[in-house]
Amino acid sequence: MAPPSKLAVATGAVIRLVKEEASYHKELAHQEARIKELEDSTGDENKEYSLRQERQALEETKNVFPTIRQKISQAVQKLEEELESNKEDGGSASTEEVTKAKDAVAEAKKAIREIS
Repeated sequence: MAPPSKLAVATGAVIRLVKEEASYHKELAHQEARIKELEDSTGDENKEYSLRQERQALEETKNVFPTIRQKISQAVQKLEEELESNKEDGGSASTEEVTKAKDAVAEAKKAIREIS
């Protein structure tokens, strides 16, 4: 079996990073819900400690977004370079690979706008 092309590898990296970013958004929403639930609860002697821990976890998750945005931007740039290189080589990659790469670029740019 032939190794994956540079275009396929770059596309896979972008797709993986976009999925990772989406999972951080889900985690953020989940943590915010847990904090709200803790704030609304009564009678828990560890409430303040638990709230402090959850808020710290929330801040750590928020701090990931600038880094993930930068990684996505770099991966998109590399993928766009691979697409350009593919054009210059006379389209050595399959049409399916090129389409998948362009879709990945569009998704990544959308994700970057949502993070900002």
